[in-house]
Amino acid sequence: MADSVVIVTGGGRGIGRAIAQRFAAAGACVVAAARSADELHETKSLIERAGGWCDTHVTDVCVADEIAALIEATAKRHGRIDVLVNNAGVAPDATIEKLDPALFETINSVNIDAVYHACRSVWPVMKSQGGGIIVNVSSVASIDAFPGLAAYGASKAWVNAWTKALAEEGRPVNIRVFAVAPGAVETRMLRDLLPDYPKGETLDPADVAGMVFTLAQPECRYATGQTVFIKR
Repeated sequence: MADSVVIVTGGGRGIGRAIAQRFAAAGACVVAAARSADELHETKSLIERAGGWCDTHVTDVCVADEIAALIEATAKRHGRIDVLVNNAGVAPDATIEKLDPALFETINSVNIDAVYHACRSVWPVMKSQGGGIIVNVSSVASIDAFPGLAAYGASKAWVNAWTKALAEEGRPVNIRVFAVAPGAVETRMLRDLLPDYPKGETLDPADVAGMVFTLAQPECRYATGQTVFIKR
């Protein structure tokens, strides 16, 4: 991955930060995107202290124009985009009685719409350069029902289906598309959602980052379209 250009959304903390660190450790030029400039600064500092390279781009993935600006700015500065990791996501705990239309739209905006806009924006860049890799972060909740996470799980099921179909479109132009669907990961989002979840049953963010990194390797090129589930 040396000198490859990698965009990671939700790169300010948690899984996204771990993914950014993993690619940077391999010599990639990482562009971490998130809403919080402070969190992005911390990601950048951690990577640079470890000897890696990281650029940041404050981006609200709920705004299509900001996603397009992220893709455009990255392509303009680096001349290419080799890997896009759609990691940004939200998982509020809301049973059907609490799932009002505004919250439902927020879940879909981050977990579905943002993935669509990012893929659509990066597609012509990857096509023109002769190929690229997209990795979408899904969830075990896409196949394992959990009370209060119906909308979240459904949004991630969409990601799985989207990944499979988009991979078929990408075959003729050498664009590979994968999804990684982790179980519970030891992040702030998990603890906000499920504070009592047993720590012995959680993944480390680095576990997810390692799988994302693996899928971006040439050896996995024939697995395009697959959703890889990982959990303890």
